[in-house]
Amino acid sequence: MTAMRSKFSSRNSAQHAVSSGLPTRFDEMEMRDVWVLYQSGSTDELRNFLMEKFLHLVRYNAERIYQRLPDEVDLEDLMSAGLFGLMDAIDAYDLERGVKFETYCAPRIRGAILDELRSMDWVPRLVRHRTSKVEAAKQQIQMELGRKATDVEISGRLEIDDNEYIKYKRDSSAVSVTSITRKCYQSEGSRELREIDVIKDEHQTSPVKLIQRRDLKDLMTKGLTRAERLIVVLYYYEGMTMKEIGTTLDLSESRVSQMHSSILARLKAQMQHRMRELEPMKAN
Repeated sequence: MTAMRSKFSSRNSAQHAVSSGLPTRFDEMEMRDVWVLYQSGSTDELRNFLMEKFLHLVRYNAERIYQRLPDEVDLEDLMSAGLFGLMDAIDAYDLERGVKFETYCAPRIRGAILDELRSMDWVPRLVRHRTSKVEAAKQQIQMELGRKATDVEISGRLEIDDNEYIKYKRDSSAVSVTSITRKCYQSEGSRELREIDVIKDEHQTSPVKLIQRRDLKDLMTKGLTRAERLIVVLYYYEGMTMKEIGTTLDLSESRVSQMHSSILARLKAQMQHRMRELEPMKAN
């Protein structure tokens, strides 16, 4: 609980350093003297000055990492994580080592941002590690042989047995999570297309398919009696069995089967005479 309060207090201090007006008397001092003063007795005032002084390093590293991430990741979240890395670097910086603070703090800022990204990732690190090993082996083999790598070649390159490779392959093909509001690709106009704009709706039937299905039903049932038409519709469109159709039409199952065979024979003969009509038109 104490650690959580300390972290919350540090975050408030960082936000205060960014948003409030800070004293200007430290600007007139050499940076070495500021560090000596801070390390001799740190104060919120001095820390806020240093936070504002090196805030640009947080933005610089956050933007570089952000360029390689999906659109749903927020840059401000990366910067918030980077602020903690900057605070840790300020507290741990040793002036006597002779290393510039800018050089010293960059790995800590990037590390804090990457730790935040790992905590947001729902896939375990072991799975990510196995996936990267499999992909690296695939790319090496493809570059050497100029073709796709086989499972045997990949497992041999990784020096693992078949059972272990099955686990690696299963982990490397894990389902990923994405946002339907992320940018899909740039359209010809000024409007950007998102995943939600191009994703296929499996529950919606295409109007073209509906028309084709209706025309096919009309073609199949043309010239049939009412009972024969019902047999075709109930069997092929409603998915009823011969027995169910017989109960509906007050016919025996064997009679329905006999009529069904007769209908198919007539339809086959009709289709053979109309094959030319059903062929797609050739472009001139």
